[in-house]
Amino acid sequence: MQFFIEVLLGGLLSGVMYSFVALGFVLIYKASGVFNFAQGAMVFAAALTFVGFQEMGLPFPAALLAAFAVMVVLGIVTERVVLRPLVNQPPITLFMATIGLTYVIEGLAQGVWGANVRGLELGIEDVPVQWLMDSTGIGVSTFDLFGAGVAAVLVTLLALFFQYTRIGRALRAVADDHQAALSIGIPLQTIWRIVWAVAGFVALVAGLIWGARNGVSFSLTFTALKALPVLILGGFTSIPGAIVGGLIIGSTEKLAEVYLGEYVGGGIDSWFPYVMALAFLLVRPEGLFGEKHIDRV
Repeated sequence: MQFFIEVLLGGLLSGVMYSFVALGFVLIYKASGVFNFAQGAMVFAAALTFVGFQEMGLPFPAALLAAFAVMVVLGIVTERVVLRPLVNQPPITLFMATIGLTYVIEGLAQGVWGANVRGLELGIEDVPVQWLMDSTGIGVSTFDLFGAGVAAVLVTLLALFFQYTRIGRALRAVADDHQAALSIGIPLQTIWRIVWAVAGFVALVAGLIWGARNGVSFSLTFTALKALPVLILGGFTSIPGAIVGGLIIGSTEKLAEVYLGEYVGGGIDSWFPYVMALAFLLVRPEGLFGEKHIDRV
């Protein structure tokens, strides 16, 4: 039982890290209806930019602020150059545009900072929490707990932002009905710029956490693919759903890897989340927290 709890906790904490990337998808999709396939590239660009500023000699706080400013500018420019000219186009057109944007961001980031693999140090060691190990014998990573804490703070701030600020209420209005929001004077393009800027900030947080765990390399872009099952389970428009979906995917993936991996030849983490998401689509395609669409005739 102790080993099971240890594996489960490790999976839950890993799932929180998947949720970081999923949050960026949710924010943009809620406000604009655009599935931003470039979110993984934004995570990679954010981490690479942060490390690049550190290599230039900037201390941690200054590098963080500079990388944040770059991601905000990237989000605003993306809305202006990519999203705005394609307003009222079919969703597939917008989706294909974000696929093209993925390669632009990846190439631009590597062109500016180089393509070498870098380490990223946040000062948090990936070692078991000693007091928990001594009292229960369960090994839980300090870094994983740190990531979970950051996720909790980030989700709380986003929830408060959406619920209690004027901009947040405008964002919710835009998410509910674009035309109605325009009719009461909400500037749609300004809202979209804010959402893309916030998504850039979320990408920076995700990039720092994932970069510190796995290193800053091109492989960070593939974290977007791991976020897809999270979105399918949680719902494309739900911030809490992104967290819950991440917890479900992370825990089931880790348990399946430990208990089923030997029977299927290993590599279960590369396909199991997608099989689970496909099965979930057949039962509840809108996700656990998504809005159910009813066709009217």
